[in-house]
Amino acid sequence: MTSVAVAMSGGVDSSVAALILKDRGYHVFGVTMAVSDFNDKAIETAAHVAAKLDIAHYVVNLKKVFKEKVIEPFCHEYALGQTPNPCILCNHHIKFNALLAKTRELGADLFATGHYVRILETGNGFKMLKGTDFLKDQSYFLYMLKQEQLKHSLIPLGGLSKTEVKNIAADAGIDNVLEHESQDICFIPNNNCDKFISENVNTEPGDIIDIDGKIIGQHRGLAYYTIGQRQGLGLSSSGRRYIVRLDTEKNTVVLGDREQLFLKKLRAGRLSWISGKIPLHIEQISARIRYKAPESPVKIKFGDGFCDVEFEHPQWAVTPGQSVVFYNGDEMLGGGIIEAPDLSLS
Repeated sequence: MTSVAVAMSGGVDSSVAALILKDRGYHVFGVTMAVSDFNDKAIETAAHVAAKLDIAHYVVNLKKVFKEKVIEPFCHEYALGQTPNPCILCNHHIKFNALLAKTRELGADLFATGHYVRILETGNGFKMLKGTDFLKDQSYFLYMLKQEQLKHSLIPLGGLSKTEVKNIAADAGIDNVLEHESQDICFIPNNNCDKFISENVNTEPGDIIDIDGKIIGQHRGLAYYTIGQRQGLGLSSSGRRYIVRLDTEKNTVVLGDREQLFLKKLRAGRLSWISGKIPLHIEQISARIRYKAPESPVKIKFGDGFCDVEFEHPQWAVTPGQSVVFYNGDEMLGGGIIEAPDLSLS
């Protein structure tokens, strides 16, 4: 019997993934990551669900590697005035790498999660497709995965809707013990990002200026701000002005009009492709610059370790540190880290 380890977070998605795989005849056991001092409740809930499903449950301590691969890069990027996405790093370095390796040590043949994506095996390797539930598709967060990771992975929720998943949980009687879904960053206590930054990121106050260079206020440190922000600027009246740029060289926050946040070009680095190589038919590619952003057709020019991306439709608040992810229809091809919007050509 094939043994499958399911990454269980205490939420409905991973719990139902475990239930589905057990019903399909796999030998299933649950694994939950201990990644910080603040996810004890999730571990407790996952263990409770595993007991109700009558499967074994293990806790894997990954605090050290999580700190090195997720928390420290997160703090470093914020100190540089960028806005990183820790969930993408976690999926790549922790869930589908460190945790997957631990499950192999525990005897698992395959590794499963509750993501809303589909894995398709072809004669040329594995492809990743969007989840059929458009509102829950999570392919954006998984663009750094490699062929070897997909080879050992099962993702059973990709063809289901969120409503169907909740109904399965209710029918199985496990919906009343699950953790509520959360969009919070798991390693920041009480979702108090300002407090976390003040304790973990070196910041230096500086000027807030308008687009013409006029000083109009003071900021607490670039790490407290992000592109597109309008509230919390500490100004008596900022009108309808938004943060359009964080100038790390001059340590300034630059304000402008909303229209100045719509840009058509960006440069991305640290590129990663599901297939392991640059796609052949790049004229058919679309992209999105954040999880819930709409896709837009793009033109791509590749350089040495980077690519320049031109969108057919202007994108709002292109943010360094975030990821641009590429698609060809339902297939997610890969992506990269946004290094800078192209202010001169947009």
